[in-house]
Amino acid sequence: MNSRPFAFDTEFDAAGGVVRSVEFRPMKRAYSPGEVEAMVAEARVETRAATLAEIESVQAMALSSISQAVASAIPTLTQVAHQHREQSAELALTAARVVAGAALERFPEGPLRTALEALGQEIDASPRLVIRTSDLTDESRARLERLCADAGFSGVVAFREEPNRPLSAFQLEWADGRAAFDADEAFTRMNDALRSALASEAGHAEPLNEGTV
Repeated sequence: MNSRPFAFDTEFDAAGGVVRSVEFRPMKRAYSPGEVEAMVAEARVETRAATLAEIESVQAMALSSISQAVASAIPTLTQVAHQHREQSAELALTAARVVAGAALERFPEGPLRTALEALGQEIDASPRLVIRTSDLTDESRARLERLCADAGFSGVVAFREEPNRPLSAFQLEWADGRAAFDADEAFTRMNDALRSALASEAGHAEPLNEGTV
């Protein structure tokens, strides 16, 4: 049997004074109702504080994860948005071309009428106006001559038929200038301008992450 020497908790010096004293505090085994309520209330406060701290930590981690996910998705979202703008613009241009084509088939002299009205003052003093178009019938010639007269042109109208020209395409030539219209070329220029604008927008587009997470 192993024995252990008794250790005194209180030590005295030669004169009987206390050199080291250990206060003995017996474990309390009974509490009053007031003490119990106080301990319960303290435990509740500590538990609530610990829970709130844990919730704040979880929220911070969740917000950090969301921020990282949004940041990683921004390049893809920017590309998708740009592609959507390109497709929308191409669809609008295609629809406009279909509508314009149908209108030109029904009113082939429309662009020429508009050009003559816009150039009325410029061609008014010219003695001769040359109109280059596709095949013309006698009725078409008469309509074009009336258009020139309505625009104020009083000189000689000379027609030059060019069968290879598309429908409604024309070229006007007078003493001091020239004007031309071709629907296909016009839409080609519009398409080039559109693509140039979209390319410029892609290079200087505003970022999608304007707000903060």
